[in-house]
Amino acid sequence: MRARLTAQSPPYKEVRGLARGLEVLRALNRVPGGIGATSELARICGLDRTTTKRLLETLRQLGLVRPGDRDGQYCLTFDVRSLSEGFEDEAWVGKVALPSMQAAARELMWPCDLGTAEAGFMVVRESTHRWSTLSQHRAMIGERLPLLATAIGRAYLSACAEVEREGLLELLRVRDDWIGDQARDTAAVKRMVRATQRRGYSVNEGEWIREAGFAAIALPVFAGPRLLAALNMVFPKGAIAPAELRRRYLPMLQQLAETIGKNSEAWI
Repeated sequence: MRARLTAQSPPYKEVRGLARGLEVLRALNRVPGGIGATSELARICGLDRTTTKRLLETLRQLGLVRPGDRDGQYCLTFDVRSLSEGFEDEAWVGKVALPSMQAAARELMWPCDLGTAEAGFMVVRESTHRWSTLSQHRAMIGERLPLLATAIGRAYLSACAEVEREGLLELLRVRDDWIGDQARDTAAVKRMVRATQRRGYSVNEGEWIREAGFAAIALPVFAGPRLLAALNMVFPKGAIAPAELRRRYLPMLQQLAETIGKNSEAWI
């Protein structure tokens, strides 16, 4: 008799070769310049060097990577972009946010992320890390950022309606990790929301352990009365004095958030 599928058992077995190949492709996308050595990629993916080499050669035959200038190096090819051609995001992200953020990148210098709320996290929808010469991160688009430990999450949570805020927090309170612990600390959450609303923007000074060396400020993005997203600016801790941050960078970030919000009204 055929065994019945449970909620935990997938209907099909994982194709390990495909999964590993995509993992290598993602790793290559994250390394600086999209150029990585076989040994480096093997370490990132937790694979042996022979397997990694075989996967890279398969990707090369498919036209997605090519050999680098040094022995053992591989680079992404332009054909990688064709993998995303069938994906359609909300129109305002590509039509408004992307060109507005790119235009502001030279003046702001420090990288920015635009994120929307999804299942208790902020998902990065667009980013200027690839254009910022000061960026120390890559491949941010699609990253899931915790609501309570990041400036972008705090900005959104403090700007949304109380019913939405409570719904987002409820999603997090059932977790049995540090994210759930933060959400269950009702008094601390209320203090953060009040402080952010009073200040007019959110801050993060390295409270997110994974990115403890970086700080950020962030603002909500409104399209008319509708809260659309949140926008941050990221920089190493101590790189910008608080007075300069408020005087020089905050007004530019505010202008960018207003531009994205205003120009998005026709697309939502």
